[in-house]
Amino acid sequence: MAQTFDVCIRGAGVVGRTLALLLARERLRVALVAAPPAPPAEAGAPPGEDVRAYALNAASRSLLESVRSWPDAAHATAVRHMEVHGDQSGRVTFDAGPQDGDALAWIVDVPALESRLAEAVRFQPQVEMVPAPVPAALTVICEGRASRTREELGVEFDVTPYAQHAIATRLHCERPHGEVARQWFLPDGILAFLPLDGAQGNSVAVVWSVSQDQVAERMALDAPAFAQRLQDASQNALGALQLTSARATWPLQQARARRWCGALPVQPAKGAQRTWALAGDAAHTVHPLAGQGLNLGLADAEALARTLRTRDYWRGVGDLRLLRQYERERKAALVPVGLAMDGLQQLFARSEGAVQNLRNWGMQGFQFSGPLKDWVARRAMGTP
Repeated sequence: MAQTFDVCIRGAGVVGRTLALLLARERLRVALVAAPPAPPAEAGAPPGEDVRAYALNAASRSLLESVRSWPDAAHATAVRHMEVHGDQSGRVTFDAGPQDGDALAWIVDVPALESRLAEAVRFQPQVEMVPAPVPAALTVICEGRASRTREELGVEFDVTPYAQHAIATRLHCERPHGEVARQWFLPDGILAFLPLDGAQGNSVAVVWSVSQDQVAERMALDAPAFAQRLQDASQNALGALQLTSARATWPLQQARARRWCGALPVQPAKGAQRTWALAGDAAHTVHPLAGQGLNLGLADAEALARTLRTRDYWRGVGDLRLLRQYERERKAALVPVGLAMDGLQQLFARSEGAVQNLRNWGMQGFQFSGPLKDWVARRAMGTP
């Protein structure tokens, strides 16, 4: 007899695997379809080398711990402090202590996280890896921002491209990072150093957002010259720098799907309606300057799993009313994040002297804003 599934998840990345594990706890039968290859834009590193790192907040950590997939301390480095530097004298600092938290965030190595999730899925009998989509009451699309299934369903994906690309790499630093995340808003881009390899580590993950007309020149630099550019841009904060990986680059954008759920175009001759929903980057993307992308995707997974868990007993998992409830909740949560990220990007993309003075003055005022600064820190940490 053919296997039947309650939910089919298209895309076995971090969000897709996490959602599968959450739904399996509710005794739902889940088919997990392997994620498609990364789009050509997210290229530059040799095959098999992944230089990405995620900044995950307390809410994301709690969620991943609940499905036994949080990496060990060597692959999830706590951020105890954060320094944000403007392009003049503006400076904002954050500290985990006043927020009563263990850390502001954790910088998680992507391969380590994916390995833990894959292991958890292997030992979950309610989840079956499948080579292709299978019929199910609900299909959840977690294929990333270049989702083919979303396109096939005719869902409009409103994209606001930024005239920037991200360049990512890894560095060994002369001085230890001290569990500090550092970010510089510079006239020619936004640079972030994210601590890696535990509390005493000397390694950082780099995300450098630069204008698209600078990408080719910077990617063409040899490793020592590129490291020197980073050392100069970071104001020698961690001393001499050495590249320890290849570089990857991709275009930056803010995007959001107009619809997050609906009925599948092909329905069974008998039985309940089959539906679909979006989650993660297939539903939305934001600028990486605040490191909220995966936190938002994991929040999608948590919200969808909670919506299905608390449904009335007589509703099926593909009930459109449930899915629209999920859609409304997540769209509302994204509005302030999207506005903040887009506003910051636009503000620091302008080079007029008056604008530079204003934004650096604003940073200085925010540094001493007390309750407002604490509220922003708690929101970023994923705590009330």
